[in-house]
Amino acid sequence: MTRTNKKKHLVVVVGPTAVGKTDLCVQLAKHFDTDVISADSRQFFQEMTVGTAKPSLAEQQGVKHYFIDSHHITEDYNAGGYEQDVLALLEKLFEDKDVVVLTGGSGLYVRAVCEGMDEMPEADPKVREELTRQYEAQGLQPLLDKLQERDPIYFAQVDKANPQRIIRAVEVCLSSGIPYSSFRRSEKQERPFNIIKVGLNRDRAELYERIDQRMDLMLEQGLLEEASALYPYRAHNALQTVGYKEVFDYLEGKYDWEEAVRLLKRNSRRYAKRQLTWFNKSPQEYTWFHPQQWQEIVTFIQEQTQA
Repeated sequence: MTRTNKKKHLVVVVGPTAVGKTDLCVQLAKHFDTDVISADSRQFFQEMTVGTAKPSLAEQQGVKHYFIDSHHITEDYNAGGYEQDVLALLEKLFEDKDVVVLTGGSGLYVRAVCEGMDEMPEADPKVREELTRQYEAQGLQPLLDKLQERDPIYFAQVDKANPQRIIRAVEVCLSSGIPYSSFRRSEKQERPFNIIKVGLNRDRAELYERIDQRMDLMLEQGLLEEASALYPYRAHNALQTVGYKEVFDYLEGKYDWEEAVRLLKRNSRRYAKRQLTWFNKSPQEYTWFHPQQWQEIVTFIQEQTQA
């Protein structure tokens, strides 16, 4: 996008898992006669459907959705690549549309589109493979120890329950010989369109009940069967995530099915809490609503497009 056009608006809708982003964004897209771009980093992958609560064609209600089923599980796709792909897509969409909706719970991917990604060095694939094998054999602690030794600054900031980010940070440290944190500029990139940020949340008890119900539905729809089919690919980054890890551990005999279901629900609630923590790091950036506050949300967006 080579020229600034602040009359074009990207409506960014975020919130924790199961809060109701899909339904609201479909209605927003219909209201503003536009399309939806997914910023859920797991819904990209064609092989991951049940465990990602991917919206069906019926749930999409005829609204065009991008970055759903866009990649295969074997592809190495990251936030930097997503940033470039979405910016190129927006350039095309804004030729005909004044408003586009971007939604998802993957904070890093949302930030990549809104603010830009730091330039990271290419890491040696062999290093990643070795670190992934180490993680599978020994768990996260040895990798955390390496990260603390080589980059105490990032170690103090990283989500220590997120193996994907920890492996990525360690592989950059090992491949470049330079701390991962030194590549993180935290300089926001100026975008040639207006960004309107909407956050969705519910009362915690209400949200947690919806999460438990979603997990029950996933199990009814065949999460065990889907995860079993994906088990040979379990080392891939996309599968280092809640919903699949618990089933993989069950398949490996680490606990029984009842315990797997309990952990699935507990870890999903914890994941939602981490998502809210991420988006609340800069609370002034998002204006928060309950998903049922339809008129208030539409009025807010319209006011922002006219500001």
